[in-house]
Amino acid sequence: MAVTENTQIFDVHEHDFKERVLKRSFDLPVLVDFWADWCSPCHMLAPHLYKAVESFNDGVELAKLEVDEGENMKLAGHYRVRGFPTVIIFLDGEEIARFASAKPTHWITEWIEEHVGDRLYS
Repeated sequence: MAVTENTQIFDVHEHDFKERVLKRSFDLPVLVDFWADWCSPCHMLAPHLYKAVESFNDGVELAKLEVDEGENMKLAGHYRVRGFPTVIIFLDGEEIARFASAKPTHWITEWIEEHVGDRLYS
């Protein structure tokens, strides 16, 4: 379920996480989707995440982190991710919110607005 690289939704890995997520989150909110290919709820969540992120135009980015690729599971451990999917919002280099399991588009959109709406509409 790799995504086509674009400026808003992209794949990220342990080796480029600091640059593409933590540093980037000083410019705008970055959501990280910790997912696995064997995880059915991860596949159910993906299209809803895409729709929610795209609804904010270029105000939010989504980094997809496949936990079973390379050293990516180290990041899941570092952030104490206990189940998949887990989505974390990073802002100014820090985690500010997270949720786990599949959710509908409207729920994700409201969740993003609740936690970073002031940065989106300022």
